[in-house]
This record gives sequence, C-alpha cells and structure tokens, in this order.
Amino acid sequence: MKTNQLLSILAAMLLLSFNASAHEVTGFGGGFVSGFVHPVLGVDHVVAMIAVGLWGALLGAPANWVLPVVFPLVMAFGGVLGIIGLPIPAVETGIATSAVVLGGMIAFALKPHLLVAAIVVAIFAIFHGHAHGTELPQSATPLAYSIGFVLSTGLLHLCGIVFGQLVRAPAGRVLIQATGGVIATAGVWILVG
Repeated sequence: MKTNQLLSILAAMLLLSFNASAHEVTGFGGGFVSGFVHPVLGVDHVVAMIAVGLWGALLGAPANWVLPVVFPLVMAFGGVLGIIGLPIPAVETGIATSAVVLGGMIAFALKPHLLVAAIVVAIFAIFHGHAHGTELPQSATPLAYSIGFVLSTGLLHLCGIVFGQLVRAPAGRVLIQATGGVIATAGVWILVG
C-alpha cells in the first residue's frame, strides 16, 4: 500500500469519526458506523491497535500477520463478553496497560517467541473487546457494530504494519523504536490521568 493511499484512508477515518460522533444513527449503518469509529475516537485504542501492527512488523513474518489476526478475533470474543454483561475487572487499566506493554516491546525491540507474543496480544484484546461490547450503543445492531469495530481495528493494525515496514532501514528501526516509546508513554499518561 502506498503512502498516499494510507493517508487517504486515515483522512477518511477522521472525517467519518467527526460525523459519527455528532449523530447517532440507527439500523445496520448506524451500528456499523458506530462500531467502526469507536476505536478511532480514543487515544488508548488507537495507540494500542497501531502498536500491534508495529510489533508484528518488528517481529517479522509470520508475526506481521499473526498478531493483527489474533487481536481482532480475540477482541470479538471480549466484545461478546461485554455485550452479555460478564464483568471483567479493571478494563480501562488493561487497555492503558496494553499501550505501555506493547509500546515497551517495540521500544526495546523485544522479540519473544511467536506464541508468547500472540498470548500477550490476545490478553489485551479481551480488554479492548470488552470495552467495545459494554459501550455498545443501545440503538446499534450488535452484529453490525461488532463488524465495524473489528474492521476499524484491522485498519489500525494495517497502519502499524505499513509504518513498520521502515524497520528494514537502520534509521527506520530507530524511528519505530522511538514510536514504541511514545506509545508506552501515552499508555502511562492514560494510566495516570
């Protein structure tokens, strides 16, 4: 994917989020749109989603596609838990911690075994999914909402993967690790705030 295409997608997501946050829409479109914009409306979700893609790119194949597939699948499960009202303690803390941990993994270029990386991503995905499920708008269709937030999450992962391709250049590797530091710092800021 070219840089202009990626920027176009990001711009469209931002424009869509402003319209969606101003109006509650009902039906399939409303549920889908609400779910699609939910992950991009919070810094905590955005940085963690991009971190998953970045960490996958840093780890290389097959992690560059395994982690961004594991996260939405497990996140959907967490969403179901939220929809049915099963309580999970400290969800917001888990979400902020995901940014700290994933950002730290990137900042320090940690490369655990793929199974360990997938488990770390899956644990945090449950928290993110639960938050999406419990925040499901009353007027939204749960299935459409879920499809929207899974698709949006995938696109944020893709942004991280595309940015992560800079890892091939020495200066790009430094930039990616610095971005990991920024993500971890954002997570600490969210935890403290």
